[in-house]
Amino acid sequence: QVQLVESGGGLVQPGGSLRLSCAASGIAFDSYAMFWYRQAPGKEREFVASIISTSTITDYDDSVKGRFTISRDNSKSMLFLQMTSLKPEDTAVYYCSTSTHEATYWGQGTQVTVSS
Repeated sequence: QVQLVESGGGLVQPGGSLRLSCAASGIAFDSYAMFWYRQAPGKEREFVASIISTSTITDYDDSVKGRFTISRDNSKSMLFLQMTSLKPEDTAVYYCSTSTHEATYWGQGTQVTVSS
């Protein structure tokens, strides 16, 4: 059974930083690309960042380029999202995700709130 469990969200002031984590289990973690998505209230879920299995290629939505960094530790089946220079518009529930040949999997999400 594939499980993705996010953590690290919270309340932060504008300009602050947070590091999100996603613990994966039940999957050959080092075989698959991993993704971060987010969903703000009243909006659709949107792509934030991705990283391939070998960590050699990453991709970011334009809105977070230069501020967010995605990384992974295949030895620990962990995915990370380092977020800096946070803005109020980054407020959302953040989800990690992956897709295998069988299905697409999502975590339960972690809330990030950027407010003064």
